[in-house]
Amino acid sequence: MEYRINRRTNDRISVIGLGTSYISDSSEKDAIEALAYAYEQGINYADLATAGAKTFGYYGKALGDVRKEMLYQVHFGANYETGAYGWTTKGEVIKRQVDWMLSELKTDYIDYGFIHCIDEVKDWEAYKKGGALDFLLDMKKQGVVRHIGMSTHNPATAKVILDTGLADQLMFSINPGYDYQQGEYANGSSDERLSLYRRCEAEGIGISVMKPFSGGQLLDEKTSPFKRALTRYQCIQYALDKPGVLTVLPGIRNVQDVKDLLRFFEVSEEERDYSCLGDFTPSDASGICVYCNHCQPCPMGINVGLVNKYFDLAKAGDDMAVSHYNGLCVKADACVRCGHCDSRCPFHVKQMDRTGEIAEYFKARGSM
Repeated sequence: MEYRINRRTNDRISVIGLGTSYISDSSEKDAIEALAYAYEQGINYADLATAGAKTFGYYGKALGDVRKEMLYQVHFGANYETGAYGWTTKGEVIKRQVDWMLSELKTDYIDYGFIHCIDEVKDWEAYKKGGALDFLLDMKKQGVVRHIGMSTHNPATAKVILDTGLADQLMFSINPGYDYQQGEYANGSSDERLSLYRRCEAEGIGISVMKPFSGGQLLDEKTSPFKRALTRYQCIQYALDKPGVLTVLPGIRNVQDVKDLLRFFEVSEEERDYSCLGDFTPSDASGICVYCNHCQPCPMGINVGLVNKYFDLAKAGDDMAVSHYNGLCVKADACVRCGHCDSRCPFHVKQMDRTGEIAEYFKARGSM
């Protein structure tokens, strides 16, 4: 397993975590076996916005004894009073639900208490007016909630809530379809979405990724907006390459699903490569580096994806990006304009010119 650090909380988070949309439909035996196996393989992060109430009991039975080694994001606004998922902004309902969730999970604390599924500004106002936010903040003050997060499908709404400074973690839907304006939750332009990811990286806010396969649509050529199927491993790599992303949370049902996901660490770089998306790049995303490193190997040894990422993050205000760039053995000024990167870039980036711009940018900031 590989891990990434949330810079605000210092939590060490597995890059593949657990989504729970499907597991409530599994038998108790299958669910418990899957969760225990995931833990044994090093998965330590789980989202608990699930389709059904049974999920919480499954987690309590499977992982109650190792609770301190797991990180849970629990949603203040998910309502399971009927046994199925519901959404609410009413503080009293949320209080009852959180008490019940804690009991089912066999725990007395929540790692990340999430402002749940706020896609419109009017929902945010209702969340505050209904007492939901006050309750979450009170639980944080008491120490029951250790950190606050938020989930949304809308970059504009994410900005409004991130501006409050409350959130240390953002759950956002990231996949090639949504980033390219294809699918139910394809909110915001490509530039708006990428700007959100960069902001999170710059401010140390971790991103946990929901819907990495667009509800399975990207895995089937009949439902894929690109008219061709992508693999789980291409979608996972795509999400992990985005700034700010710490973990990807695909849904699971059984042990085999977990094993299939963990093959990500065994497959070749070619099997993870998503450069085929260059054929479908929308006009507002064409020419933007997505850090895929399909242009590698650079004859001069420049890590083209990294220098581009540090450049974009530095411009977004991330002071650490400058020091990370300065730590590179080979920097952008090593470019000899051979044209190798331009010829290989599937996203039509004029990389030779951009590399020169990057070298000048960091030189002006004292890079040697």
